[in-house]
Amino acid sequence: MQGLGTAINVGAVILGSALGVMLGGRFPQRIRETVLHSLGALTMILGIDMALESHNFLIVMGAVLLGAITGEVLDIEKWLKRMGDYLESRLSRDPSSTFSAGFVTASLLFCIGPMAVVGSIQDGVSGDYSLLVTKAILDGFSAVAFAAALGWGVGFSAVSVLVYQGAITLLAVYAQQIMTDTMIAELTAAGGVLVLAIGLKLMEVKEIRVANLLPAIVYAPAIVALLAALP
Repeated sequence: MQGLGTAINVGAVILGSALGVMLGGRFPQRIRETVLHSLGALTMILGIDMALESHNFLIVMGAVLLGAITGEVLDIEKWLKRMGDYLESRLSRDPSSTFSAGFVTASLLFCIGPMAVVGSIQDGVSGDYSLLVTKAILDGFSAVAFAAALGWGVGFSAVSVLVYQGAITLLAVYAQQIMTDTMIAELTAAGGVLVLAIGLKLMEVKEIRVANLLPAIVYAPAIVALLAALP
């Protein structure tokens, strides 16, 4: 049944977030800060591992630079944050709420990566949702930790997961015909750079507008396709 993998993933994020919110309120602020910084360090390691998937890092470099320019022109971060702020205004009256930060951070982390892309393609083409179930387990545990530190905004990132992975699943037949292993590898590597940037934000090392780098994951496979078409 196509789409079941994404449904399981969405459920895991919501469940993990609910557990995280319940647990997070029992911990003092210093523990939540340490947990968040630890997640940042782990996220950076994941990003580096993904970036090393590249067969030609010049492609990743070009994709990230072009993605940054495009993202800044479109100001994707502003629109994503506006969505988080809108949800926050509807659901939270606390001016110090981290709802928006949780929504943006978790949306980026749960949607960027090879498992989201490849798993959604497998689910759409053959109904094999095993990879998305694995991702759901990982996302669920991550949601617990993130929600404990950032609150319910993490749970609402399930909407982003539903839209992103659902769209890939619906387009899976066409995507499978054009996406080669090399294209997926460079997309993964470009995504790794974004995940690394998320880690830097979580550790409060540098405030980076990560959402404005999102076009890089489109440019990476496009550059591969362009190079392959050259004589």
